[in-house]
Amino acid sequence: MAESILPGNNSRKPAPLSSPVKTWTLLLLVFLAVHFAALFTPSLLDDADGTHANAAQHIATSGDWVTLYVNGIRYLEKPPLPYWLVAVNYHIFGYNAFATHLPMSLGVLACAVLAWLWARRAYGERAAFYAALGLLTSFGVFLWTRFFIPESILTFFIGLALYCFLTGLEDRKPARIYVMYAALAIAVLAKGLIAPVFFVMAVTPYLIITGEWRKWRQLRPVSGILLFLAIAAPWHILAGLRNPDHGNPVGTIPTPGHVHGFLYFYFINEHVLRFLGKRYPHDYNKQPFWVFWLGQLVWLFPWSLYFPAVLRRAWRNRRLAWADVRYDASNTLHFLDARSTAYEAASVAARVRFRARTGLLLSLYAAFILLFFAISTNQEYYTWPAYFPLLILTAGSLGAIEEAPEAGRWINAKSKWITGAHAVFAVMGVAVAALLVSGLWTSRHLPYVSDIGTLVAHRGVGDYSLATSSFFDLTGQSFAALRLPAALAAVTLLVGPLVAWALRKRGHSFESTVSVAFTAAVFLIAAHIAFVRFEPMLSSRAIATTVNRLASPGDELVLYGDQSYGSSVIFYTHRQALLVNGRASSMIWGSYYPDAPHIFLEDSDLVSRWGTGPRKFLFVAGDYHDHVESLLNGRLYKLQVLSDKTLYTDRPL
Repeated sequence: MAESILPGNNSRKPAPLSSPVKTWTLLLLVFLAVHFAALFTPSLLDDADGTHANAAQHIATSGDWVTLYVNGIRYLEKPPLPYWLVAVNYHIFGYNAFATHLPMSLGVLACAVLAWLWARRAYGERAAFYAALGLLTSFGVFLWTRFFIPESILTFFIGLALYCFLTGLEDRKPARIYVMYAALAIAVLAKGLIAPVFFVMAVTPYLIITGEWRKWRQLRPVSGILLFLAIAAPWHILAGLRNPDHGNPVGTIPTPGHVHGFLYFYFINEHVLRFLGKRYPHDYNKQPFWVFWLGQLVWLFPWSLYFPAVLRRAWRNRRLAWADVRYDASNTLHFLDARSTAYEAASVAARVRFRARTGLLLSLYAAFILLFFAISTNQEYYTWPAYFPLLILTAGSLGAIEEAPEAGRWINAKSKWITGAHAVFAVMGVAVAALLVSGLWTSRHLPYVSDIGTLVAHRGVGDYSLATSSFFDLTGQSFAALRLPAALAAVTLLVGPLVAWALRKRGHSFESTVSVAFTAAVFLIAAHIAFVRFEPMLSSRAIATTVNRLASPGDELVLYGDQSYGSSVIFYTHRQALLVNGRASSMIWGSYYPDAPHIFLEDSDLVSRWGTGPRKFLFVAGDYHDHVESLLNGRLYKLQVLSDKTLYTDRPL
């Protein structure tokens, strides 16, 4: 007997699923507690967070909506949509972390709404709830919206394009096909050409496998592509015109006054050469193969616990006999049931078809993204768009498993594949809780230190080019600053998984799954509290506050090294910084334009300028302390130390 692939009996819905209002009341509470409440703290971080915020800040203050600038230098790496959204927020909410990160969090909410709509039509109410809840409580989704990157926005618009593609063909609604083209164009403005690549590489095999390529006229290729270009092309054209080539032969490294224009830099260097690992400058790592794949289980946790059951169910259904498709045993509607009308039979067939085609399309989409970044250079968050299809597919299978009858060969809620997942979760919860309690106990006599950066090591895992490199700097002493979040996490991980396991064993499937999600939600709240404690280490806002308090309008801000080391200082002081040995990373290309401001200094320039002219405030990151101390020996006046960062001035106050 084939397993049910249709929605279960709606007469036995859990109470929260009895209406969309109740469903979304609960989901919005989760969003507010986990994501929205985290928008206000910590302050903007150094590196990518502050760098991207500086680009948006320039738009808001200059009114130039075409060319992005960071610290007065052209920043041509990224498409503009996320920066436009944040710039608008700055006019509404001011220059702060909330305004900066709001579009990313709203992108998560939009993904959850879309996942609910898609899964509801394909799999039913329970799966729709799980899909939205999965987007709101997965570790990776939360982690990769703590700083300014556009992945949630990209994910939503590609997902919307795929949903409109599928439903537009299924329902024969041309308007949705045009929404598909518009959404895909907006995705290009959010992240670049990766959006149509992902879309096409999912849709093309889908059309071939299903035979839908014969309906190519329904895709409105001519008018649709014109709409796509009308939305996506203008900014690219304007950016190319305003940032032309300055006499640098194609394929050569830029030099002062000779630089490739926007078109080469953006399309070739940032897309093609980045994929091949030959981008200049080479400042990205590639994760080891096993780390990359193991990471996907971590980023999708706790919902990745159900992957074995989902894969097992997919394997058992690989030879599904369409003539035997039915509701579960509690339903009476069959294709051959004399009491069903032709309309009802057609409705069942349509839902079967949509579910099967959803599974195919989302599987192709997720598989291509994962394989693409397994080959390409990558960062941990690059696979963010794959979370959306994987969570919908997981929710659909989990919902079907929980609604399957207990008799027969079905994989149901009491299957070892499900109870085993809960047992693993319970063991993991107890183990991690024990480690947290041990850390709390060993640090019980240590004093609380507000600057946790003084308690961590500097191991430089991945040379800090990976997004998670700083996690490896934690030490046992850091528990002295993390007592509250560690205690909250310990209690949550000790109680939540055990409660979920007990509920599963007693047959309360829905309550058990929700307990897993709520355990993750509370853990993420604890993780954010811990994240805020790291502000002195990850953000330099306190140093910017000191500069704002002491500096006169004519004083100079100087950063030693790349601007990313102190990007939050630039943001919060609203000052252009001089960079000593800072022509690196994201500053290289823009620095070679003939009209680039003269903000790049060498050691000799710093020595000759130090103590002369306007007062200087020098920001130095940890790796350069000894060098700067020896370079300006006896001429430094220390104003502030924050974690491993120091603020100096060149004369007594």
